[in-house]
Amino acid sequence: MSLESRYPSIPYLAARARRRVPFFAWEYLASGTGHERLVSRNRAALDAVELVPRVLRGRFTPTLDTELFGRRYSVPFGAAPVGLSGLMWPGSERAIARAAADRNFPYSLSMVANEAPETIGPLTAGNGWFQLYTPVDPEIRADIIRRAWESGFGTLLVTVDVPVGSRRERQLVAGVSVPPQFTPRTIWRAAIRPRWSLETLARGLPAFRTLEQYFDSATFAGAARFVGKVVDGRPDWEMLAAMRDLWPGHFVVKGILHPDDAVRAVEFGADGIVVSNHGGRQFDAAPASIDVLPEIARAVNGRLKILFDSGIEGGLDVLRALSLGADFCLLGRAFLYATGALGVAGPGHLYDVLRADLEANMIQLGAATLGDLGPA
Repeated sequence: MSLESRYPSIPYLAARARRRVPFFAWEYLASGTGHERLVSRNRAALDAVELVPRVLRGRFTPTLDTELFGRRYSVPFGAAPVGLSGLMWPGSERAIARAAADRNFPYSLSMVANEAPETIGPLTAGNGWFQLYTPVDPEIRADIIRRAWESGFGTLLVTVDVPVGSRRERQLVAGVSVPPQFTPRTIWRAAIRPRWSLETLARGLPAFRTLEQYFDSATFAGAARFVGKVVDGRPDWEMLAAMRDLWPGHFVVKGILHPDDAVRAVEFGADGIVVSNHGGRQFDAAPASIDVLPEIARAVNGRLKILFDSGIEGGLDVLRALSLGADFCLLGRAFLYATGALGVAGPGHLYDVLRADLEANMIQLGAATLGDLGPA
């Protein structure tokens, strides 16, 4: 059987990934925060968006090419940044980067992923974006920005919706911890996933490759404490401006949910924003990203690019977001489900699945180009 017939959608990939990765790795990726109402709300809100097909449009092949930040991508979606992505499957960052180069879509490397920009940037063939939190130390901020640019990343995503780490209660119950606790339960959960365990042993335990040169501790526990201080930057517009002055490329503010903040980003001079609630992982009372997208699009009025994430589970969800004002979409969990399910073959297969879904649904809608999508 082909991959297409066995894993024709993201839920099928997620189900296989869940069977292949240890329980703590699955819970790290799949969980939200609080009672996880926002995770469900993201899904329900996307499902509530109805698109009305137009008929008798004749035979056509939809055009999916998308120009964004000075590059032309083959599709209107890319891979969102995910921290500790190597925990889900060893080598995930390299696999996604290579797929991004091969299929021509952007890959956003997280500052707290398990590979450094110097390793991943050259693999993306210019399709690399770099995600930055807001380190308090201005020298560290400046050096990370320099390294990302010199490694070939052309777009910087600054995440601003993590003023403090969320508790993520489900992860606490599952024993997810940084550093990992090698309890009998954790060892057992890894042992019953032998492929994951063998590949992890071969590559080495996950480490914060981007940040490790900035701390003295030789232990993962010491690194984790340092990373906690780095992420807990409590950013403000002044700090954002300082980072903008250091970055020569395109600058995107990730984590916008209020139209006033979107307008402020326009005035600030950002090239784009990401309308995102962090996939339901930060603040359980936040609105679904898709619900606030139309108002933000009206407030921005084309003055910067609007990217969308949080809850996308297929090409139809991408079309929903594009129809409500987004210029581009990002998927985070989905690409890690793909590597968890299929290893290095996963990201490319996910791309193929999403592209096929986009094309089929655009033909159903009677939309020959992405420009045909919209409130009408």
